[in-house]
Amino acid sequence: MVSVDPTTLALEFLAGAILGGLLGFATKRIAKVLAIIFGVQLMVVRYLQSQEILIVDWDRLSAGLVSTSEGAAETHQAGMDVHWLESLLSVGTIAVGFTSGFLIGYHRA
Repeated sequence: MVSVDPTTLALEFLAGAILGGLLGFATKRIAKVLAIIFGVQLMVVRYLQSQEILIVDWDRLSAGLVSTSEGAAETHQAGMDVHWLESLLSVGTIAVGFTSGFLIGYHRA
């Protein structure tokens, strides 16, 4: 039998929403600073490359980004006492709360 406590689900949702909101707000602020830093760095590298001070092998640099992951980890669920529906509800409420809080925090920044 699955026992669902609405208070616990509400607290998990609220905690996820608060954490998501804070991370969304911080992510947008940090992303703006990082975009400026990376943009200036790319402009400097391109300028130095155009003046033939720096040589960048762009093909070799990007070759490591295109790789496939081989093999998947197998999930063993032996010995789990928690019902799968309880786990799904718990993870679901945290995920929905975090996602909604993140989006609110991200768009309000």
